[in-house]
Amino acid sequence: MSDNQLPVSAQNKEVRQWAMLCHFAAFLGLVFPFGSVLGPLILWQVKKDMDPLIDDQGKEALNFQLTVAIAWLVCFVLGFVVIGFLLMVVLVIAALVLTIIGGIKANKGIAYRYPLTWRLIK
Repeated sequence: MSDNQLPVSAQNKEVRQWAMLCHFAAFLGLVFPFGSVLGPLILWQVKKDMDPLIDDQGKEALNFQLTVAIAWLVCFVLGFVVIGFLLMVVLVIAALVLTIIGGIKANKGIAYRYPLTWRLIK
């Protein structure tokens, strides 16, 4: 089975929706401090035993949001030498677009892998 082929569990609409929500939970960061990390973390912890696809996509979303948080800190420090402000804009746009792509792919039952992500949680 290739990476883009649907696993058996991805046939279930509910499983695909929970996998998608693991990615979209990052948008809680628009409302709550640290919500972009806490949203995927809580959702993954609650639903990870439901299906392997949810477990996989929850970890992937959490790893990406942790990577974005670390990159945000680096951009903040670089902001003192002006280049960080430009990098913050690029980071926000990239995180937004990649999160949406991840959610759409997960809803199709495809295990999405974010590019340039530090995978701290295995």
